[in-house]
Amino acid sequence: MSSVGRAGGAGRAGRVVRAVGAGLLVLGAAASPAVADSSPSASPSDDGAAPTSAGTSFRTATEVDQGQKATASASMGDYLYWSFPADAGQRPTVKATVKLPDAHASATWQVDVYDGLRRRQACQYGAQTRTAAQDAASVELSCTLRTVRAWSEPWADDPLPGTYYVRLTTVGLKAADLGLPVSAEVQVDSKDVGGAAAVDGSLAEPLVPGVAVAAEGGDSDEESEGSVAVLSSIEPDDGWASGWWSDRWVWTAVGGVLAALAGVGGYSLTRGRSVRPTP
Repeated sequence: MSSVGRAGGAGRAGRVVRAVGAGLLVLGAAASPAVADSSPSASPSDDGAAPTSAGTSFRTATEVDQGQKATASASMGDYLYWSFPADAGQRPTVKATVKLPDAHASATWQVDVYDGLRRRQACQYGAQTRTAAQDAASVELSCTLRTVRAWSEPWADDPLPGTYYVRLTTVGLKAADLGLPVSAEVQVDSKDVGGAAAVDGSLAEPLVPGVAVAAEGGDSDEESEGSVAVLSSIEPDDGWASGWWSDRWVWTAVGGVLAALAGVGGYSLTRGRSVRPTP
């Protein structure tokens, strides 16, 4: 090959490399804010202070935002309930700390998490159950759930968007310790898993429990059964199904553009060099 041909090929290769590099820079700049925007807000709500009490059942569970630290004073033997919202693509972690009285026997504490259908959700990892020794001043528990999915098969037990309940209690409590005062702290944080957990499907409505109540002044049966009281009014800061956008869309577009650039570059490198006939 002549020096002119080699120079022309090197020039075409350089142009292809520059084009691919420019495309990657543009896509990287576009992907960075998109991925950042898909991250859920972990800051507590500005509407009110953190809760200072806990419910005693599912129906009376105290609502708490993600990122908020809820506290409660109770007695050994009580069942303490809190509720929080979790949306698709989030992996919630529940952390609980129980401060014990100066004199107490060894006791086992346990934190359980239930979804909106009151199905107990398994912990992916974390110390869900711990035994506090007699001289222990406190005990710390944690439970990291599986990633919340936007949709699942009816027979599956996957976490779905909606209200989740935290139950904190003692297991195998001795009679001498029954009624001793304790204080508890609970906080829920989530990690945004992103497009790796995205699925093709979504629920029509999040799993937020509600009960049918009679309408005031209703004469017919349809009117008396038409009102529903929502047991949990708390929801994510940017609304339900906020995870419809994920980085999977970005990287799918990146793959398509790279494939197009590779095709153009391959054609430029392999096509024959036209030679003008000498007059």
